[in-house]
Amino acid sequence: MEKSSPALSQIFEPIRADLEKVDEEFSRHVQSKVSLIPQIGQYIRTSGGKRMRPAVLLMAARLSGYSGDRAVLYAAVVEFIHTATLVHDDIIDDADLRRGRLAVHSRWGNDITVLLGDYLYIKSMALALTHDTLEIVRLLCDVTLKMIEGELYQLTKNGDADITEEEHFDIMRRKTAYLFGGCAQIGGLLGSVSKEREHALREYGFNLGIAFQLVDDLLDYTGDAETVGKPIGSDLREGKVIRDAVASRSVTEDQWNELRRGLREHASIDYAYRRAIEFADGAKKHLYAFPPSPERDALVALPDYVLSRDR
Repeated sequence: MEKSSPALSQIFEPIRADLEKVDEEFSRHVQSKVSLIPQIGQYIRTSGGKRMRPAVLLMAARLSGYSGDRAVLYAAVVEFIHTATLVHDDIIDDADLRRGRLAVHSRWGNDITVLLGDYLYIKSMALALTHDTLEIVRLLCDVTLKMIEGELYQLTKNGDADITEEEHFDIMRRKTAYLFGGCAQIGGLLGSVSKEREHALREYGFNLGIAFQLVDDLLDYTGDAETVGKPIGSDLREGKVIRDAVASRSVTEDQWNELRRGLREHASIDYAYRRAIEFADGAKKHLYAFPPSPERDALVALPDYVLSRDR
């Protein structure tokens, strides 16, 4: 994989101050008299997330000519939604690690983690209702429902070795792409751009989200556990691919090595990476609905970063 794309910190430099405000907003709104909530909230915030979704929203808002404070608020809302999804996902996947640290449920238990996820979802919508913009609240509700549907749909497909490529892409669209698309679209809505440009932003985010998820899935088969921050093959153990391993829902180290060899021989990894490139290129094309600007350059650079990820 190409590793020459710009670093994420370089791409995000124009919105660094706004991203810091998003962190402050998140910390401020996770405060509660129940001390466990801010304690876990702070644990999640310091676990090294890339903050790509809020960054897409902030940069799309700037690209759309918006310079007010609501972009930071909605970026924090998006981070609440994404965080809620992560903590629930880790329970469902029975993942012990998240970004190299103990997952929330491993440290605090499933009961507390389920309720924390619920709290974060409701908090996100309460925060979104701070301003009287029902169109944006409706959009956020829609993408959140799609994410939960995607998680439920994936669970119905766990252990199914006959899952089709289209079914797998449907899961990716629901779990990841719609939120990325929603982030970019909210930026356009804040800037009051034309419907054509709003659509272009949504399609940019949507395609970026699928490329991101494809690479994320590939890292489970090509990365090393220390770099990725989770046990390699964990997605396989959850029952997503290859008939024998899917049926048993477990795999030995020898079977894992054999599986990786098979994936290379059948060029499956190359095929998936080529599809990621297609979606990354597709994302960029939608940005040419906007005139050249530093914000457009930053958003154009993001798909290349996604393709170069090793963690």
